[in-house]
Amino acid sequence: MLNIFFLLIGIALLTVGGEALIRGSLAAAKRLGVSPLLSGLVIVGFGTSAPELVVSVNAAVEGRPDIAIGNVVGSNIGNILLILGICALISPLAVKPLALRRDAVTVVAASVLFLVLVGGSALGRVDAAIFLVALGAYLVWAYWSESFHAAPSGELHQAEADELSTIPKSVLWTVTAVVFGLLLLIAGSQVLLIGAIGIAAHFGVPEAVIGLTLVAVGTSLPELSISVIAAIRRHADVAVGNILGSNIFNLLGILGVSALLQPLPVHARILQFDQWVMLGTSLLLLVFLYTGRRLSRREGGVLLIGYGIYVWLSFTVFGG
Repeated sequence: MLNIFFLLIGIALLTVGGEALIRGSLAAAKRLGVSPLLSGLVIVGFGTSAPELVVSVNAAVEGRPDIAIGNVVGSNIGNILLILGICALISPLAVKPLALRRDAVTVVAASVLFLVLVGGSALGRVDAAIFLVALGAYLVWAYWSESFHAAPSGELHQAEADELSTIPKSVLWTVTAVVFGLLLLIAGSQVLLIGAIGIAAHFGVPEAVIGLTLVAVGTSLPELSISVIAAIRRHADVAVGNILGSNIFNLLGILGVSALLQPLPVHARILQFDQWVMLGTSLLLLVFLYTGRRLSRREGGVLLIGYGIYVWLSFTVFGG
């Protein structure tokens, strides 16, 4: 029970910390005159992935590579199957193909890159550099295309910032929110790791499985809250775009930073099973978006059922 308590407290701290960091950063960006486009692209993108970043980096430094990698791979799977599944059930998600084509294809490309780089059963510092260079190229490409070609996705990233926008308060409020958010993220990652490792040891479940499921869902709560709010408000592009952007940052940014600090061996079950599920869900989402130009409630149900099957297989057939 104590380990479950630690896990829940860790998730709560990560959620509140991520929210505070995003709102404080957006307030600071407004004060500094940063465009809503860049705020939505970078601050919201990085901010919603902040819990995954802190947990994976912390796990990597503490020699827990299964949790570090499992958290990212599991989050990407859960983002598509669980979060978009829920959002599509709330409201069918009609999307603008021109606005999302780049990001949807980039998610698939990043998943393929992951498969290629883990071919040697580990992510080293050279692999980390490749991830980070790819992330930098994506950000430059995204900002350039949206700024100079009036791409429809520019409206999407501005809307992402608006979903979490706050009227800038005092400088003290802004600084406090950012610092408070960072401290909560760090504390939450420590507490969550204690609970996750304890649960894995108590039930005899590999840490990779815990990272791929419990930790991954816990660190994805910021994405869940933003996407659900967007779905309720009928801002479909924001709901889908938030998930696509988060998955790109998770793979290229978080694994890049984590593997740069500490080379990460990859668990056998991730090589045999989870990486293929991640690629398959990315391709499935791409198909759904381009065939019907929307995610219908039926497709949302398919995604949710798929996540249920994935979790069941994770703890049974591929539990070891």
